[in-house]
Amino acid sequence: MIPPPETFRVSSRRVACDGSGHGIDPALGHPRVYIEIDERGFGECGYCDRRFVLAGGPADGPSLADY
Repeated sequence: MIPPPETFRVSSRRVACDGSGHGIDPALGHPRVYIEIDERGFGECGYCDRRFVLAGGPADGPSLADY
């Protein structure tokens, strides 16, 4: 599996992604989607493949590439 382009540690089980931020203008992003962090401890955006990892969850740590 190819690793996602960006990984964000978050403190909430529900996050929003619109593809903007980190140098990307909001007009160049994608429609806002809400992502639920699952039992594995992470969720991924279906548009931009950003990965959101729950801080302190099962996927939080040095072995992120294993998921």
